[in-house]
Amino acid sequence: MVKKKIKVGIIGAAGYGGVGLIERLINHPSVTMGALIEKRDINKPISVIYPHLKGFCDLPVLDPGDPNCPDDFDIVFYATPDGVGQKGARTWLRKGVKVIDYSGDFRFNDKDSYASYALRIGRTEEHADPDILPSSTYGLPELHRAEIAESDLVGNPGCFAVSCILGLAPALKSGLIDTHDIVVDAKTGASGAGKTPSPTFHFPARYEAMNAYKVTGHQHVCEIERELSLLGGEEIKITFTPHVVPLSRGIITTIYANLLERANMESLRDAYQSMYTKEPFIRVFSHGEILSTTDVRGSNFCNISLCIDQRTVKLIVISVIDNLVKGQAGNALQNMNIMMGIEETTGLMYPGSFP
Repeated sequence: MVKKKIKVGIIGAAGYGGVGLIERLINHPSVTMGALIEKRDINKPISVIYPHLKGFCDLPVLDPGDPNCPDDFDIVFYATPDGVGQKGARTWLRKGVKVIDYSGDFRFNDKDSYASYALRIGRTEEHADPDILPSSTYGLPELHRAEIAESDLVGNPGCFAVSCILGLAPALKSGLIDTHDIVVDAKTGASGAGKTPSPTFHFPARYEAMNAYKVTGHQHVCEIERELSLLGGEEIKITFTPHVVPLSRGIITTIYANLLERANMESLRDAYQSMYTKEPFIRVFSHGEILSTTDVRGSNFCNISLCIDQRTVKLIVISVIDNLVKGQAGNALQNMNIMMGIEETTGLMYPGSFP
């Protein structure tokens, strides 16, 4: 008997996060794309907007208000900015449709935590559906796989958060670093700002330009500190500075933490290998090995390298991801596979592209 395919709806399908998901669903053996939903480019085939999809996905973009737009999905992705998913998720859930949201709408389990996050992104409105927050699950599979498998509503992590949390988790969990004075320096490509044009991301402004931004108030700090505190068993605060650099895609995060007296390279390697040895998308590299964003470009992998600065007795972790894949669409698909009882690596197990 042929097994029924999972029917997927993508809201915000024409943005970078939406097209990244389409690229990965095209060859997914268990999925059929039911509808591509967007408020712009209505009725245009997605392959007109993104010609590389021609012949692979030629579905038209449908208006969410179109009465002929299908709604008989098994799972819906909100590849949308903050504030969109929280207004519509409950409608889908009532129909028995699972929901994965790319934004920060469902990364927090109570309205006060959400309010702290919303303040950092300049949103003054209260959450549109705060009663639904306790039922949401933070969608980082390496830490919450069991909860994701049982969840109908998942908040995909922020891209910086994925790189930072995965880079630090084993050291914190094993008690090998001082939980105070953790410093994170993170750099991202320009695609992290999304598809909507802005003066600061216009080519002449971005080319050969690097800058720090949101130096003391980046929104991903909220989820990073929450997850690290859960791992460390105490409240943890970090110093986090993001930068945008003249790349299209990729995140490289450099993490500095003071080592405790009993820590050495052997114990660190053991901690990382023990936690990640069965994780299909995490690769731990040898002491001092040089990592590049091109090593993970187009892939769902997170590459991690460990160093010890003997002079300052500090652990230095380099964590590298593709912000549009493991930091967004790939991680969302990984969550879908888990939620739907599919082999977790389906549609994702490939090395990316080089150079």
